[in-house]
Amino acid sequence: MEYRIHGKKFKVTNDIKNYVETKLDKLNKYFEKPDSFEAKVVIRPDGLNYVVEVTIPAKKMILRAEETNKDPYAGIDLVLDKLERQIRKNKTRMSRKDTKEKFSDLALDFEVPKEEIDKTKIVKRKAVELKPMSEEEAILQMNLIDHSFFIFRNSKNGEIEVIYMRKDGNYGIIKEK
Repeated sequence: MEYRIHGKKFKVTNDIKNYVETKLDKLNKYFEKPDSFEAKVVIRPDGLNYVVEVTIPAKKMILRAEETNKDPYAGIDLVLDKLERQIRKNKTRMSRKDTKEKFSDLALDFEVPKEEIDKTKIVKRKAVELKPMSEEEAILQMNLIDHSFFIFRNSKNGEIEVIYMRKDGNYGIIKEK
């Protein structure tokens, strides 16, 4: 795997680069051709903490994890654990016939302990009426129903959008390309 490691308002030392590369090399066992992947690692300060972001784009999926810790090395360990957990937890879903080709980049022949197998399932479906509204009104509606996201039809452009609460307390919008 190739690595692009950089810091935002943070100088990434050779020790940190080597540590990241050594840790992320452990993910190679999950990829069919690890040399064809590039891991993008961003380390940035956030107050007294460090945020470590790792993104590994593949053909039809993106592996991504983010962790915050007072020590950048501990943050790297935590983000690696999170990525491994994501892969192991979703192995069953990725191995299914209807989705297997989308995840052909991953080597899915590893064992997963029983306690890590994802047993979650869809337990509810809901149809919603998408009334045209402004982004501000969508935020208000989302807050009134106490959800972390809200689906609406934007009255300015008529598109269906999802507004959501970000970890930093601001809002984000997701819409179709």
